Amino acid sequence: MEYARPELLVEPEWVAEHANDANVRIIDCAVLEAYRRAHIPEAVHLPVHYYIKEKDPEGTDHGTLVMPKEEFEALMGSLGVSNDTLVITYDDNNALVASRLWWVLNYYGHTNVKVLNGGWHRWLTEGRPVTFHSTRAPKATFTATAHPEILATVEQLKDEHANPSACQVLDARTDGEWDGTNNRGNRRAGRVPNAKHLEWVRFVTTDDRRVFLPADEIQGLLDEAGIARDKPTITYCQGGIRAAHAAFTLTLLGYDNVRVYDGSMREWANRDDTPLVK
Repeated sequence: MEYARPELLVEPEWVAEHANDANVRIIDCAVLEAYRRAHIPEAVHLPVHYYIKEKDPEGTDHGTLVMPKEEFEALMGSLGVSNDTLVITYDDNNALVASRLWWVLNYYGHTNVKVLNGGWHRWLTEGRPVTFHSTRAPKATFTATAHPEILATVEQLKDEHANPSACQVLDARTDGEWDGTNNRGNRRAGRVPNAKHLEWVRFVTTDDRRVFLPADEIQGLLDEAGIARDKPTITYCQGGIRAAHAAFTLTLLGYDNVRVYDGSMREWANRDDTPLVK
């Protein structure tokens, strides 16, 4: 079994050969301290919190929902990303935040984006060159167009979780979050009724390369969890980040109509009108 959409991934060999191409922009999604220590040559650093969220009312790093359109346009422009740029995303955490950037770019209409398979771990394991010199990209103009069909709102999930014959819900959190023993600081704990559970990190190998599992192994995990191919899917977690990783993986395997509940448990578990079960 092959990936249905292998073009969503890119291998280190290709990146090494094309890093200097004028239409390619490599974005390192790790924290700034890690980027300053070492990164892939020609990579620019994502200069905002890697959740890529709106600012919350208290002015902390991130709020509950995806970064607004105008802010994202300015962010991409500052990184030298135009609507014609091929974006390569990577991180040092099993493609977790690289997949988040992939999803936000897709949400804002930019589908010309690939995730580096294995990310920083694989790049180092294969002994490829690194640098501590920062890359400053020339400014570009990026125009975003929101695509709400890949985003699920709290109201949509409230309507659809109760009809599992028409829509399936995938919880990508840990076992403790799933069974309610870890509330992550939320007012309430538990899971969305009728949700299926499969922790996001299981889609990636545990060796030093940290690549995505072969398609047949991922499909086996999805089958075991009861995630069918013929139903629309909503993914969620605590803040929409692991949910984006799960959505990326489902899309890689050819699942259609996959939406990320961006508010996830940070929103759902802190309201009084949303059901939870344990």
